[in-house]
Amino acid sequence: MKKLNASKLHLWEAALLLAFGLTLTAGVWASASESALAGQVIRLHVVANSDSEEDQALKLLVRDAVLEKAAPLLEGADGRAAAERALAPRLDELARAGAEVLAAEGCGDAVTVALADQWFPTKAYDGFSLPAGRYRALRVTIGEGAGHNWWCVVFPPLCLGSVTEQSVETVAGEALSEDQVALITGQDGGYVLKFRIIEWWEELMRSMGV
Repeated sequence: MKKLNASKLHLWEAALLLAFGLTLTAGVWASASESALAGQVIRLHVVANSDSEEDQALKLLVRDAVLEKAAPLLEGADGRAAAERALAPRLDELARAGAEVLAAEGCGDAVTVALADQWFPTKAYDGFSLPAGRYRALRVTIGEGAGHNWWCVVFPPLCLGSVTEQSVETVAGEALSEDQVALITGQDGGYVLKFRIIEWWEELMRSMGV
């Protein structure tokens, strides 16, 4: 009887060790995948003044103005570092572009633009998705910045006009690896589960203060 109980205990220990090992493996993969992807993109985060219908509509006008102004600045950028170097000295110009749109609509809210690291949840867009994680972002804040926001990607220019002329795969392929393009577009299959693993791991790390 004692031997039987000991055998069962060993089986439980082995199962727990296996589960722990699989968890660590999944976590390491998730962390590496998110970090590699985040290291190649610059997100766009536009925050409205408030949740009023008018402010939410103005948010989209500012978004379009900033994207239009950013497009020529990013032409020829061959990576995130180059894209950031192109945007960093022109943040005031991007902010002015947004403010001018507001002024034309009779709104005097200020517009601020900055490059900063921030956490994003998993987000699905038209033709691609991005997993949760910390990304470098072009953050556009309107007025009090107390309203709902709008997220996308400024580099590669997946939210610029180029995507209407080229496929997401073509545009993304200029900055991302084939595996990363396959992951965000779902070409490799099973990307929903992979994104959930990444999101779970990111939430676990955040809860632990890592």
